[in-house]
Formats: sequence, structure tokens, C-alpha cells
Amino acid sequence: MTETADILISGGGIAGLTAACAFGAAGFSVICVDPAPPVTEERAEGADLRTTALLQPARALLTEAGIWDRIAPDAAALQIMRIVDAGGAEPTPRLIRDFNAADIGSDPFGWNVPNWLLRRELVARIAELPEVDFRPGTGFESMVSRDREALVRLSDGSRTRARLVIGADGRASPVRAALRIGVRTFRYGQKAVTFAVTHGPPHHNVSTEIHRSGGPFTLVPLSDHEGQPCSAVVWMERGPEAQRLAALPEDAFEAEATARSADLYGPLKLVSKRLIWPIISQIAETMTGPRTALMAEAAHVVPPIGAQGLNMSLADLACLLDLARTHPDQIGDPGPLRTYERRRHPEVRLRVTGVDALNRASMAGAPVLRDLRAKGVEALYGLAPVRKTLMRLGLGATG
Repeated sequence: MTETADILISGGGIAGLTAACAFGAAGFSVICVDPAPPVTEERAEGADLRTTALLQPARALLTEAGIWDRIAPDAAALQIMRIVDAGGAEPTPRLIRDFNAADIGSDPFGWNVPNWLLRRELVARIAELPEVDFRPGTGFESMVSRDREALVRLSDGSRTRARLVIGADGRASPVRAALRIGVRTFRYGQKAVTFAVTHGPPHHNVSTEIHRSGGPFTLVPLSDHEGQPCSAVVWMERGPEAQRLAALPEDAFEAEATARSADLYGPLKLVSKRLIWPIISQIAETMTGPRTALMAEAAHVVPPIGAQGLNMSLADLACLLDLARTHPDQIGDPGPLRTYERRRHPEVRLRVTGVDALNRASMAGAPVLRDLRAKGVEALYGLAPVRKTLMRLGLGATG
């Protein structure tokens, strides 16, 4: 027996589940598959304890998909993006500059939400949508594209006919591999240690990015933890150093984290597990194939700088959803797919290149390079029109 759907989504991560909600809420029939069931409880084995900063443009999309109201009570606003240079002889602040969302509008830059909670609410929303059939434990196997549909074989042996296949299945995307689409990958010899901390002073909705060497140390606001101010931390370092940090006893790790934070928030107290992630940049040669669109990490991967990762993915989704609504009888046809490629791929290339450059600058260890980095931040901040343009670009504006 072969089933039919408007859209088959390979990938049940945050991007894939959001796509399933968005297309289902818009009235399209969707089958979403992923070989690994989502972990939706904070303390469960395998829970993703990282957080995601959802920038302003994401809110409208998530509202339309019926997700925003579910996560808003647990979302911490990001009003100020603070850049701190601690690249002097001692790891103390020598330059602090604030980029305030009030300079460009009335809304904060975005809102920070725990990943495990996002998954929980996405799965709950899917359960409300009769148009969406979510199949955790089943994966994409292969596909054959035809003029009007794609015939997809799944890992349980079943087959699905879909007008459009969306590959949202990660940096090693099976859909991309099936289409034989190549990727360009940049490796930094760098890893990120992610965790959550409480601290004495409140964060006042300030996201703080501290630069010294190895990569940024970023504290992103979270809701209070047991009555204490709380932040998520992404600590990027060269691989061996990141491995050493992740293996330290808790008290020694807290001491090193406090020192690396330039002591801006006083002693940091660990309140979560430590996870470690490899850092790469990656971009697919093309974001489309016959009856297929790639999105999210199947199409592009960037280091966690400037909250670009998932927000680029949601921009992919917004474009695909707009095209499907505008041309509902042409989903997966060559014309809309060419438009998707034309709208998204050049923008993605620019952002991958930009984040790559920022990450390489943040890794600088030599004093002269750290001094140049600090002077660059000061120069950009000092020009108000440039500063405001950079903030708008960071939110996803293209012109």
C-alpha cells in the first residue's frame, strides 16, 4: 500500500517539527518522519539542554503555526546584545558595547527558549493537527522523483507519494545524500561546551558575548531557576581545551567558567549537565532537487554566533510556506523550487560567510589580533547608522 501526502518531511528536530506544524496549520497534508523519537523532558536521557534564541521574524511564523502561545510563558526576552572584549593581558573587560533593540524598534531582538521545551510543545501541537502524521522511529530510505510527485521509501518498508519532499534531516542529511548534492565544509578544530548557570546579579534581559581567545563565551538570558537569575552558556574553545573543560570536577569547572566570564555576573553556579558539540560551517551546493527542497542543517550549518542557526532555518521555512500558499497547485513543481533557490541560497551563502569570519576573529589568540578585533568592534559601534544596519541584518533583514 502506498500513501499520499502533499509534503513529506524527513527530520523530526526542531526545524522539521516546526515545518510540520506550519504546513499542517496551513491546511496541507504532511507526513513527518525521523528515526529517533524526540526527547521532550528536561531530565530524560538524551535531552537537548541547549537553548535557542528565536529572533523577531520567527514570532509571526510560530504564531501562525500555533506554537508561539505555547512557548511564550517560558521565553526570556533578549533586549540588549552586549559585546565584551576581554582580550588584554588579564581576562577582564577592556571594552563593553551594548546593541539595544530599542534603537531599531519597540520589540526585543528575540526570545530565548530551552530546546527540550520547544520539542515538547511542537509535538503537542502536532497532536492537535489532523493534517500531520508524525512517525518517530521511522526514517527516510530512498526516493524516486517523477513529473508530478516523488515516491519515497521509508525505513519501515512503507512507501509514500508526495508532491514535495523537504529534507530537514541534519548536517548528514539522507535526503541530500540521495540527491547527490555536495557540501562545502569549514572545520575550526573547535567545540562548544553548553550548560546553564545561576548567578547573583540579574541579567536584565541582556545577552552577553565575551571575547578573549578560542571563541566567544556567551551568556543568554533564561527564566529564573529556583528564584535565582539564570543564563544559558555557550563556551566555544579549541577541541582539546573544550574536552578538558567538560571533564573537570564541578567546582573546578565553575571557577574556570567564572574567570572566563570576566566575572561580570559574579560566581557562576552550574545547574545543568555539560554537553559538548563540534563546531563547523557547512553549505550545500544547492538547496533544491527534483521535487525536493533542503532546509535547516541539511542546507547550512553555522557556529552558534549571533543566533543565526535556527533563525536561518525558519527563514527557509517561511519562504517555502509562502510559495506553497501562493502556488498551492504547484507544490514541488520546478518553478516554485527555482524561486526558493533564488531567494534563499545567495542569502544563506552570505550569512555562512559572515558567521565564519566572525568565528575566526573570535578565535584569535595573538595579542595583536585581539587588539584589532577590539578596534573593529569599537569602530562599528561608533557609527550609529552602521550599528543600526548591523542589528537589522542580524534579525534577518536583507535590504
